[in-house]
Amino acid sequence: MGRTGSAQYGLAGNGSHELHLRECVELLASGTVGRVAIGTPRGPHIVPVNYVVDRESVVFRTSPYGVLGRSAWPCRLAFEVDEIDPASSSGWSVVANGLAERLDDPVEIGTLRAFRDPQPWADGIRRMYVRLPWDSLTGRRVGAALGRGRAEGS
Repeated sequence: MGRTGSAQYGLAGNGSHELHLRECVELLASGTVGRVAIGTPRGPHIVPVNYVVDRESVVFRTSPYGVLGRSAWPCRLAFEVDEIDPASSSGWSVVANGLAERLDDPVEIGTLRAFRDPQPWADGIRRMYVRLPWDSLTGRRVGAALGRGRAEGS
């Protein structure tokens, strides 16, 4: 399964640019809260989750009784994390897409719990672990944040 990222660095007409794969991974790894999107028979459903980046995947915990937990596994998911500054009309966004899987291996779950356990902020029991290995990872910077991204990605 190949990993993709954007290598385009020219400014678009809207004052934005696509991020290099390395920048996408760094920004994704710097966050703790993102949004998971899943298609359901009733339409798209988006859930905020706490997450960690583990190797080339996003890992989060959820309830086995919610929309995500009741999904057929493996399933295709999108995951987004971003940071915005309304005062300067700037920010960035990174989106990971891939075929997510439920984690059932006690050794893998034990390792995650010991070293990289995503700690949910939401009330309730979130004991179901989900791994989303990305097959597509893309990102974009807009506004004043462009200067940092262009210098880092050059």
